[in-house]
Amino acid sequence: MATKRRVSYYYDPDVGNYSYGLGHPMKPHRIRMAHQLISAYGMLDSMDVVRPTRATPLQMTRFHTDEYVDFLNRVSPETSVEMTGGGTRFLVGEDNPAFDGLFEFCSISAGGSINAAERLNSGKTDIAINWAGGLHHAKKREASGFCYVNDIVLSILELLRYHARVLYIDIDCHHGDGVEEAFYTTDRVMTCSFHKQKDYFPGTGRMEDGGKGKGKGYSVNIPLLNGVTDEEYQSIFEPVIQHIMDWYRPGAVVLQCGADSLSGDKLGVFNLSMHGHANCVRFLRAFNVPLILLGGGGYTIKNVSCAWTYETACALGIEREIDLNLPYNPYLEYYGPRYRLEVQPSNMTDDNHPYLEQTKIQILEGLRDLPFAPSIGMQNVPSASVSQETGIRVRDNDGDSDLSDLDVRIAQRVRSAFADRSSSNTESSDSDEPLRSRHPHSLLSYFPNRQRQRDANSSDDDDETESEVDDDEDDNDSELRRSRRKRRNVVNGRSGQRRHRSSKSTTTPADGFDGLVFGNRTWLEFPAIGSKSSSSTTRNPSKRTFFKKTGPVWSSGGDRALALGLSMGRDVDGADDAMDLNDDNDGGGSGVGSVGWSANARNGNGLQPYSYPYRTPAIGNAASPMSLS
Repeated sequence: MATKRRVSYYYDPDVGNYSYGLGHPMKPHRIRMAHQLISAYGMLDSMDVVRPTRATPLQMTRFHTDEYVDFLNRVSPETSVEMTGGGTRFLVGEDNPAFDGLFEFCSISAGGSINAAERLNSGKTDIAINWAGGLHHAKKREASGFCYVNDIVLSILELLRYHARVLYIDIDCHHGDGVEEAFYTTDRVMTCSFHKQKDYFPGTGRMEDGGKGKGKGYSVNIPLLNGVTDEEYQSIFEPVIQHIMDWYRPGAVVLQCGADSLSGDKLGVFNLSMHGHANCVRFLRAFNVPLILLGGGGYTIKNVSCAWTYETACALGIEREIDLNLPYNPYLEYYGPRYRLEVQPSNMTDDNHPYLEQTKIQILEGLRDLPFAPSIGMQNVPSASVSQETGIRVRDNDGDSDLSDLDVRIAQRVRSAFADRSSSNTESSDSDEPLRSRHPHSLLSYFPNRQRQRDANSSDDDDETESEVDDDEDDNDSELRRSRRKRRNVVNGRSGQRRHRSSKSTTTPADGFDGLVFGNRTWLEFPAIGSKSSSSTTRNPSKRTFFKKTGPVWSSGGDRALALGLSMGRDVDGADDAMDLNDDNDGGGSGVGSVGWSANARNGNGLQPYSYPYRTPAIGNAASPMSLS
């Protein structure tokens, strides 16, 4: 018996509900048939069965263009002619119709492959299976060959986050042109495709097509002719893959198990049996390398479900133990008249006899010229996005919901962060460890170290000193205000006169809370900007920065905006305003280091992170620090 492997199986029950249209050879229903047969054999108990998270548009744009993903998200059968320019862009030809639920189907397929790669990277599984994936023809900006989103490329990109080299093997009858094109110029991914090339879709995959630039030699194409048998396929598959595994040393392998290379396929021209096709899975399983099994082509649906069921058994190592007489399942009548787990070869003509041996020799000679296991500099890769790290996450399926709910979630997140830190400071009041080291994901921790005023209330002498300093600064501010003209500013859509900043509103930062006090303005001292010497520091003394919290703001005309956030502004020129966008020589300072998120409840822009340094709208002492409207 083969060594036991941890196998994860990805399946979404909705995948069989979609249809390419009446008369179209691609039938997503075959995936449901395969799942029911796998379940009938009791294999689900031996695997980790996972319903994949559907891929988001943002995940799809790791490979596909933004406009193409947006098109897939919006196109419908009624609007396809207009949106494709009469079939001249995105969906070219009749192979790729715009059917109902197109984007959902693509998100299921891509989500399963991405999740499989993530689980493989985490070390939770040895073999991951997603029979809904394997759509290898999809291009960066257009659909091709029944494939809309290239889940294989997305899966490999995820694997490359943790593996220096990835091997992609394609045993579909058609050439995997979309995957080869994506990695044609890199040596981090080697593509190896066994296919029919001459006078056959897509027409690519010649033996001479071996990559370009840094990827020269890392695209391996083995074009075969009609009628190839199990023995011939094995005679070229195993030597080529053995040499690649020994010489290239991939960290993970992705195997596309397109079933249109089986005998009797409606669109295929090979003569492989179920056992000959599954031998590829058995051979790769023996290398003990992390492996992803994906679906692909296959248009005689009973043969497809039989082959993928048997290959699932091969992944589990129980292929010799299962009964080839089919158990009862909801689609038993599809497998008549023999009702057996089999795909038998036919007596079709084999054109590969004089050609195959010469092809194998030429391929192996080309592989010997490659360097051994090309290296790559690796570095730590973030495991989550910024939105996930901060706990504020926007889901694409929330697009129809009111953005006020999003604003509420942001507000709750900020309040909970304040409450957590307040309780943490109370429990560890005797600790001198800086808060920055204990909370590395603080919104305010991304800014330069600043002088904390924790001991401001420790003694009466300190209070008196602080009061004297504030009085001196108020005098300087008064002189500056008299020397400049009065002007009005607009904040949060309202105009108001700037008010005097007095020492009464100045409070000491909460102990250990990065100088943030909700409901009050808090001042902190920062070193001067751009000082390259001590003399320049003397000329530009440290300026004080304030933070302020604002409550919900409801403006007229139905515009709703929840203005709750954090903002940091620097009083560069010592004037009243801490931030000023208009460089009109009116004494306004440059806002540096603003942090927060903007949620526009009217135009639906969603979350937009603020970066720094940049110049922000004018904000006065009494104004809201950051407008979320």
